[in-house]
Amino acid sequence: MRILQWLLAGLLGILVLAALGFFTLAPGLVEEARNAVEPHDPYPVSEEARALHRDMVVGDWHADPLLWNRDLSERGERGQVDIPRLMEGGVTLQVFTAVTKSPAGQNYESNSAETFDNVTALAVGQLWPMRTWTSLAERALFQAEKLARVEETLPESFRIIRSRADLDELLADRAAGGTMVGGLLGIEGAHALEGKLSTLDRLEQAGHRLVGLHHFFDNELGGSLHGQGNQGLTPFGREVVAEVAARGLVLDLAHSSPAVVEEVLALTDIPLVVSHTGIQAHCDVKRNFPDELMRRIAATGGTIGIGYWADVACGDITPAGIARMIQVAIEVVGEDHVSLGSDFDGSVATAFDTSELPALTHALLEAGLSEAQVRKVMGENMVRVLRARLR
Repeated sequence: MRILQWLLAGLLGILVLAALGFFTLAPGLVEEARNAVEPHDPYPVSEEARALHRDMVVGDWHADPLLWNRDLSERGERGQVDIPRLMEGGVTLQVFTAVTKSPAGQNYESNSAETFDNVTALAVGQLWPMRTWTSLAERALFQAEKLARVEETLPESFRIIRSRADLDELLADRAAGGTMVGGLLGIEGAHALEGKLSTLDRLEQAGHRLVGLHHFFDNELGGSLHGQGNQGLTPFGREVVAEVAARGLVLDLAHSSPAVVEEVLALTDIPLVVSHTGIQAHCDVKRNFPDELMRRIAATGGTIGIGYWADVACGDITPAGIARMIQVAIEVVGEDHVSLGSDFDGSVATAFDTSELPALTHALLEAGLSEAQVRKVMGENMVRVLRARLR
């Protein structure tokens, strides 16, 4: 009997150790594999580029570090974004997007909303609160809470931007030589509303100011670019679009179907954003909207956030390669409508992290952009849209 007890105790101990290993090591290993930065020698940065970079607003429409179990108040050894690296990269504004659902086997062509959800596994594996295991809304709220804790930890270097007054205060601080980083919250897919308009009140109260309508699958609002059949908006989707337009919120069309984009263009008169994408004239893939549709989005006074990963760039994703894509984007939609939209920490491999953004400024100058154009792309276009939308 005693031998059996010892065997059971030993088995229990092995199971406990295995569970501890899974919950402490596995999520980090997954993130390290999903958000890799390619090994590289330091990229060139001229003194001219470094001086310009220090003197301008730098903003990024899309990054997903809140999905992962890292303390963003500390410089990480994996991933692509945290507050110390944002400060090193001279970033003024960073949108932190809450990912709440992601289908297994996701691809750019066609995904079912009924496929096993990867974020559920991450929520459980990273020991998020149990309320997040079954609720997309709670996942968005929890990620807002995570960013609020960063703000509490770093009151002298990071603040969440909730209003136009917050934005103006941040910009005044930067103009006076400060290094404060501003963070904006958003949702990547309004499935986080769980089909209820009242959830938008909760998310807005928690700090979310950017609303992406879709991610990789069709939802209660309508069709995804990667869903099944290029569906347009549902009645609920039209209701949400009208409500977002009526509030001080930014409407993000990334991942929406072309049919949805057409309807949003017809329903609204606000500047619209595609937060993270490429440009078809540079890389002709489904993930990038057709150039003519991009021009119509730009004509709203909005902006197109250029991403840094291979699927939208069709090749070179070094700073020089991204600069060439930005050059093409300016040719397609105009210099007033191109921004940065990295998709850092969004399960994409990149060739640089956010601390290395001065190298992108250098590459843009080397590509022949004027100082005024570089300032617009790196942040001024983003600020214009935020000033038009935030209250």
